[in-house]
Amino acid sequence: MNADEPQFIEIGKAGGSRRIAVRHRDGQGPGLFWLSGFKSDMSGTKAVELDDWAKKQGLACTRFDYSGHGISEGAFEDACVSDWLEEALAVFDRFCDGPTIVVGSSMGGWIALLLALARRDGGQLKGMVLIAPATDFTEELMWKQRFTDEIREAILSEGRWQQPSVYSNDPYVITAKLIEDGRRHLILDKPIATGCPVTILQGVQDPDVPWRHAERLAEALPEDDVTLTLVPDGDHRLSRPQDIELLLKSVDALRSA
Repeated sequence: MNADEPQFIEIGKAGGSRRIAVRHRDGQGPGLFWLSGFKSDMSGTKAVELDDWAKKQGLACTRFDYSGHGISEGAFEDACVSDWLEEALAVFDRFCDGPTIVVGSSMGGWIALLLALARRDGGQLKGMVLIAPATDFTEELMWKQRFTDEIREAILSEGRWQQPSVYSNDPYVITAKLIEDGRRHLILDKPIATGCPVTILQGVQDPDVPWRHAERLAEALPEDDVTLTLVPDGDHRLSRPQDIELLLKSVDALRSA
């Protein structure tokens, strides 16, 4: 299947279904499954570089856009973590039919962990590479840390707040629905067992996901084989050539394990 051309699949029940764009490349295993970050999509630098590398290695690779992201259907502010997790599970179940390495960036790291917990008994996950994983970010990084009393009040009273973005000209619309739904998926308050090796790549200069947050995640994975690599001068995106090289080496190490 040609990963350069997207295909669209319907996900969700009647009344809440949406067309999700997927790019899937057939190949050998273990396959790769990419999960983008909040307000990011499958055409980002890391996703494209990973797919290009998979093509050269003859590996299967799957990436998609969450609803309200990229070329998938839906409005961003209408969706929440439950929707994006449902979509990730549906795409994973449909396209990843063998041993798979899941690669998640930022929010995609949180989605990857939730996916691993949901599919742990299937024994399909060969490993995960999490890039600046924003685990529980709606609560731990937004609601508790970044938001002021005024912002929290605006979300509670008006149901939404527009957050300026340094990554886009368009502000992020943070809804009360997103915050409330995120609380249904919090996992850092108890030990996590994914059943597979986990590699975490984290920039120390990341202004969005502090490196201590990645350290907290590593400590929450006592049963898994965890490698935490801190990049001293790394930012949140970790998209520089040297960062991409680190990512591909990390994926290759799991592939060869």
